Amino acid sequence: MQIYTVAEGDSIYSISKLFGTPASLIISDNDISDPTRLSIGRSLLIRQPTEFHTVKSGDSLFSIADMYGVTVRSLWQNNPTLGGGYDIFPGESLVIDGEPKPFGRIAANAYIYPFVSPDTLRHTLPYLSYVTVFTYGIRNDGSLIPPGGDEAESSIIALAREYGVRPLMMLSTLTEDGYFSNELAAYVLSEKSVRDAVIRNVADTIERLGYDGVDIDFEYLGSDAADEYASFVADMNDALDARGGYEVWVALAPKSSADQSGLIYEGHNYGALANAADRALLMTYEWGYAFGEPQAVAPLDKVRRVVDYAVTEAPPQKFLLGVPNYGYDWTLPYVMGVTEAESVTNIEAPIRAYDRRARIMFDEAAASPYYSYYENGSEHIVWFEDPRSVYAKASLIYDTGLYGAGIWNAMKFWTPLWLILSGLFEID
Repeated sequence: MQIYTVAEGDSIYSISKLFGTPASLIISDNDISDPTRLSIGRSLLIRQPTEFHTVKSGDSLFSIADMYGVTVRSLWQNNPTLGGGYDIFPGESLVIDGEPKPFGRIAANAYIYPFVSPDTLRHTLPYLSYVTVFTYGIRNDGSLIPPGGDEAESSIIALAREYGVRPLMMLSTLTEDGYFSNELAAYVLSEKSVRDAVIRNVADTIERLGYDGVDIDFEYLGSDAADEYASFVADMNDALDARGGYEVWVALAPKSSADQSGLIYEGHNYGALANAADRALLMTYEWGYAFGEPQAVAPLDKVRRVVDYAVTEAPPQKFLLGVPNYGYDWTLPYVMGVTEAESVTNIEAPIRAYDRRARIMFDEAAASPYYSYYENGSEHIVWFEDPRSVYAKASLIYDTGLYGAGIWNAMKFWTPLWLILSGLFEID
C-alpha cells in the first residue's frame, strides 16, 4: 500500500504505469468517477496486489475463498466493488492477497442512522466489528425515544449478524423536540427513579431487539455532574452484566487534560468513565465544524494530545479513536454566529477542487488536506479527509495501542478509508 500525491502532468494512466498497478484498480479504490478530472495535490491510495483471480463460470465467492485458503470476508475487504454482495461474473478480476497487515489487530465501529441505505450498510459491514445505531433519546419519565421503528432497527441488526458484526444501540440526551439537552441529562442523573427506569428500559430494549450493548453519549454536563455520570455508566454496566454480559461503551469529549475548562469537557472524567465502561470512544473530530472557524475536522496534532492524555487515565485498550468521514466548505470571511459551513463528502471534495481549479494543499501539523477557491466573488476554504489523513490516524492507533477506530459516520461509503484500515489492520 502506497499513497501518491498527484503532480502537474499526471494522469491515471501515467500513475498506473509508475506503480505497475491496473488503472481500473486505482480508479475504483479512490472513488474516481471521471479519471480525466484529477486535481493537483490530490492523494491517491495505490495498492499493488500480487495475486488476482479471474472469475470462471461456476465460481462462487465461497469456492474462490476455499481455493486460495482465504475467507469470504477478506474477499469483500480486498474487493470493495463487490459491495459486500455475492454476485460475481465470468471474466471479473478479484484481488486475492492484499499486502500483509503490518499494524496487527483492531476493532472497528461505525455509526449509522436507522435510515441508512441497505446497499451502503452491506458495503460497509465487511470492514466492521461493531455497528452503532444513532440514537435513542430519553423522556422525562425515563422511557426511551427510539431512533426509528422496530422494523428498521431489526433489519439493521439482522444484516449485521449476517456479516458477523455486533450491533450496539446508542443512548443520548435527545429530547422529543429533537434537541440534545444538558438539563435532561442532569435530571436523569439526579432523579433515582428516572435513572433506574432508563437503565431498565435500555436493558429491555437490548434484549427485545437483539443488540449486543449500548453506547452512552451524554454531552454538555457540568463538573458537578461528573461523579453522577460515571456512577450512572457503572450502574448501567452492572445491570447489563446481570442481564447477560452486554457491552457498555461511553463517548468522551476530546479533552487533553483533566482540568480542561468548558461545558463539553467538565462533566467527562476520563478515568472514572473509562473504568466504568467496557470501552470509550474518543470523539476526536469537530474541531472544524459547521458553525466554527475554518480548520481541519480532526487535526492530528490536537487529536494526538487527546490520546496522550487519555492513556494516562486508563489502559489504551479501553479506547477507540474517533475518525471523521466528511469535511466542510466555509465561505469567507468567517463571522462567528453567522457563518455556517457546508458539509462535503470526501469523495466530493477533490472533485470540487478540480472544478474550481484549486490546488489541494496539505497541512503537515494537522495531517489534513485543504484548498481555497473563489466563487461568485467570495473566497471559500475546504478542509476534508484523504488517504494521507486516514493513514496518519491509523498510525496513531497503532503507535498508542488503542482498541480500535470509531467512524463518524458510515452513511456514505468512502473506499480509501476502509481499504486503508483493512489493509493495515486485521479487523476483528
